[in-house]
Amino acid sequence: MASSRLPGFFRLSPHERRRAALEGAEGSAVGDAWGPEGGLTLAAAEHMIENVVGTFALPNGVAVNLLLNGKDHLVPMVVEEPSVVAAVSNMARLTRLAGGVAGECDESVMIGQVQLTGCGEGAAARVRAAVPELSRLAEATQPQLVSLGGGIRGMEVRELLYDEPGETPEPMLVLHFFLDCVDAMGANMVNSIAERLAPELVRLTGGRSGLRILSNLADRRLARARVALPVELLSTNDVDGAGIAEGIAAAWRFAWADPWRAATHNKGIMNGVDAVALATGNDWRAIEAGAHAYAARSGQYRPLSSWRVRGGVLFGELALPMQVGTVSGAIRVHPTAQANLKLAGVKGARELSILIAAVGLIQNLGALRALATEGIQEGHMRMHARAVANGAGAGPHEVDSVVHALVAAQNFTMEHAAAVLLELRA
Repeated sequence: MASSRLPGFFRLSPHERRRAALEGAEGSAVGDAWGPEGGLTLAAAEHMIENVVGTFALPNGVAVNLLLNGKDHLVPMVVEEPSVVAAVSNMARLTRLAGGVAGECDESVMIGQVQLTGCGEGAAARVRAAVPELSRLAEATQPQLVSLGGGIRGMEVRELLYDEPGETPEPMLVLHFFLDCVDAMGANMVNSIAERLAPELVRLTGGRSGLRILSNLADRRLARARVALPVELLSTNDVDGAGIAEGIAAAWRFAWADPWRAATHNKGIMNGVDAVALATGNDWRAIEAGAHAYAARSGQYRPLSSWRVRGGVLFGELALPMQVGTVSGAIRVHPTAQANLKLAGVKGARELSILIAAVGLIQNLGALRALATEGIQEGHMRMHARAVANGAGAGPHEVDSVVHALVAAQNFTMEHAAAVLLELRA
C-alpha cells in the first residue's frame, strides 16, 4: 500500500474517494464492486440464504490514516450510523503521530463441543485416555486443513452439572477440542469434526450424544491492540491534553465498575469491529457473541478495553475474541467483500483480526475523547443532521445549508429540516 494518509478525503465526492482509495491501495481493489453496477447480484444472493426477494444496500465507507504495526492500511467499513468512519479516520490520524497502533493475535483456534449425557462410571477417565486416538480421528476428517498448517491443538474433558434451583439436576460430560482453522472462520470444519467424534464418544462413555457444535466464545483466538499517546497530542483549543486523557481514563473506570456503562462502552468498540467484519463478509454476530461473553468472564460484565494515564502518556489496550476468515463463507461469493479485503491489504485471517481489533480500539478512543470534551451528542448530532437533511428531500447543493441551519438551531427534527428547506427554496 502506498499510504493510508489521504488528507481531505472526506471532502471528496464518492467517485473521487473511490479513485483516491484505489490509488492509495496501489490499485489492489476492484472499484466496480462498490458501485450500483457491481456488488452482490440477485443470482449470487439466491445461493447464500433462503427465500431471497432482493438485496439490501448499506453505505460502504473507507477510514483513512491508519498506521498499524508500522504498515499503512485503508479500512473498509460498512455501517449506517453517522460519525463511525469519521471517528476512526480522525483517531487513526492522531495515533499515527505517536507511531500508530500496535497489535497481535493468537493462532486461529476455534473450540468445538461434543456434549454427552447419561454417561457411566469412569466415563471422563476413558475419554481422557482416548484423546490421542480422538485427535487422529479428528484430523483425518480435515486432511486439507492439516496440509495447510492447521489441525487439532488439544482436547479437554469437562464435567458439568445443570443444577438450576427447583429443577432436576443433570450431570453431563463435554469434550472440548481446539482446532487451528488457519485463514477460515472455521464453523463448518469444527461442526464436521464434532459430528465425526460423537459416535466414538458414545461408544467410550455409554452415554447419549447431545449437542455437537462450535463455541462462539473463541477465547483461544484473541486479537489485541494497543496505543500509547503522549497527552499533549489530545489537546484542543479549549481543553488541555492532560485533562482530556484523565477524562478518558475516568470514563473507563466508570465502565469497569458498572455493567450498565460497560455495555455502552463496549457498544462503541463494536461500532468499529462490526463495520469491518461486515465489509469483509465475516460473521459479525459470532464476533458480538464472543466479545460480550468474554467481557463477562470474571463474573461481572466489564469493558473490553482499558485506558490509563501514566507519566504523561495515555495507554489504551483492547483484547477480544476474533473469529474471522478470509477464504470461506460469504467471502467466496460476495464481490464487494473480496474487494474490501484487497483494499484492507491484509494477508490472512490473523492480519485481519489485528486490523479489526485496532479499529475497535481507536473507535473507542474517539467516543471517549468526545465524551471528555464536547460530549458525544454534539459531535454525533452534527453528523446526524446530514441524514435528516437528506431525509427531508434536500438536494446535493442544499444539504450543507440545511445542516448549518439545523446545528445553529440545535433542532434536528424532520419537520424543522423541511421548514428550513422551504425557506431556502423561497
